[in-house]
Amino acid sequence: MAEAIDGASDGADPIAAYDADARALAASYDRLDLLGVYAQVEALLRDPSTGALALDVGAGSGRDAQWLADLGYEVVAVEPADAMRAEGARRHPSGRIRWLDDRLPALEAVHRLALTFDIILVAGVWQHVYPAHRPRAVRKLATLLKPGGLLVLTLREGPPPPGRPMHPAPLGELEALARSHGLEILRVERGSDALGRTGVSWTTVVLRMPDDGGGALPLLRGVILSDDKSSTYKLGLLRAVARIAEYAPATAVPCGDSQESDAVEVPLGLVAANWIRMYLPLVRLGLPQAPGNSGADGLGFAKAGFRTLAALGSPAQDLRPGATHAGDRAAAVRAAIGEAAATIAAMPAYFTRFPNSERRVFEARRSRSRAAAASLVLDVPTLRGWGALVVPGNVWRAMTRYGAWIEPVLVAEWARLTRRYAARMGMSLAPGRIEAALEWLEPQRSTVAGRSAAHRLITAGDTVECVWSGRRLSMASLDVDHCLPWSAWPCDDLWNLMPADRRVNQRQKRDLLPSAPLLAASRERILGWWERAWLADPGLGEAFAREATAALPVGPDAAPAEVFSALEWRRLRLRQDQQLTEWRPVL
Repeated sequence: MAEAIDGASDGADPIAAYDADARALAASYDRLDLLGVYAQVEALLRDPSTGALALDVGAGSGRDAQWLADLGYEVVAVEPADAMRAEGARRHPSGRIRWLDDRLPALEAVHRLALTFDIILVAGVWQHVYPAHRPRAVRKLATLLKPGGLLVLTLREGPPPPGRPMHPAPLGELEALARSHGLEILRVERGSDALGRTGVSWTTVVLRMPDDGGGALPLLRGVILSDDKSSTYKLGLLRAVARIAEYAPATAVPCGDSQESDAVEVPLGLVAANWIRMYLPLVRLGLPQAPGNSGADGLGFAKAGFRTLAALGSPAQDLRPGATHAGDRAAAVRAAIGEAAATIAAMPAYFTRFPNSERRVFEARRSRSRAAAASLVLDVPTLRGWGALVVPGNVWRAMTRYGAWIEPVLVAEWARLTRRYAARMGMSLAPGRIEAALEWLEPQRSTVAGRSAAHRLITAGDTVECVWSGRRLSMASLDVDHCLPWSAWPCDDLWNLMPADRRVNQRQKRDLLPSAPLLAASRERILGWWERAWLADPGLGEAFAREATAALPVGPDAAPAEVFSALEWRRLRLRQDQQLTEWRPVL
């Protein structure tokens, strides 16, 4: 079981050692009788709930990942040694196991997925983690656990084999680290080495996360419900960030130079664009956002750019990531985002503080946006051009995991505050008027782009197949499906529009989430559709890349296969967040 030691200073690289001898090592580890090491803790892991998710860190041969899959878990298997990862995937080609290249202590790739786990297994790994990196490793692991989730580690005692550096792994050290991160020590079991190596023994430790573990929910609740507010700006900032966590989590990147060691940066331009999306309907209706405010007057961000957008009647949805603007509208959007970014940095980001402290929760880092051009594309690099907002890691994780709870509280408090301002001004507001203006609007559901692409291909004599069944389609039998269902995640991005047989889509798939095996079986048809429908056209290919980068955990220059892998990860997160019913057809 290989694991990285970032910055280790003691010679041989254990990853290289595992890579060099992957096949032989995998054969020696990949034995069912070795699972006996878990005999005394297996009862804690049995009978998982539907959709339970496990993380196997240092998955090696895949033996333990397969064991967890057989118990009923969906498994993310992390292995940094390329050859060992390939060997593990070859030995255990289960549809319930997803392989990932990542390593302790950071586990950056895992954190980018925004998933939380019922079980995390760190077996045969801890002795490879440099002692100075272990506090960070425990913190990173703890933040990935669901409330009530279990972290299972095995600690090795005894001499290391040649070429694989190892460090002492005392139980007391791990117990102290666990307590400092709010983890409960549930069980400690000692046993001999199943491979019979002289002088080697193992201790299995089971830790449990008793609650949300990060303290972010009480902090957010305090800001939303208790903080002094001279306007709705703090609520606007929290909701703008929460919308990014829900709909564009891939835009967040680790922040290496913050006081908060696991903080993330999100594009300040995207925070500002979301801010404008929320305030445009409120300002148009004259709903007060501060004492004495009506319309744009009295709002620091409502300068020339914002006022022009309001006068143009621009739909708030036009400020979504990936949208394109030209001419006067481009100039107005550019100005409005800059004005909003300045207000966010000077007001709510500056004045939102930790309880009983002068320390700011958020840090706004402004930068000068690019020179004005005739058109403006709200892609991720452009949105980063206005700077970054640094968000503490625990706050970001709470927003990604508990957004369905945070959003209604934010909206309810925003409506209450607006109603109070209105009452002081003698304004009478009909019930539900504020709530309607606060509704987060996405573009109307549309499959026009997918239908147009299919029509173009069919007319040219090209074959268009149902991505689910493989049946050849005509215009009469064509339907366009949202792969990730619109009802759960409103997204008309090109990568999400798939050609489907009308009968299959309307009678079977409907608003169901495709299962992992079904999506994997459809991979080549989906990649072929993407290539011919979107990527073969330079303009559509650019739009495809922009939209995928904003919505999926993938970089801007990702190959189609990488976008498909990111789609699989997004499917898994959607299933976890909303407990959606999966579609498992017999086609």
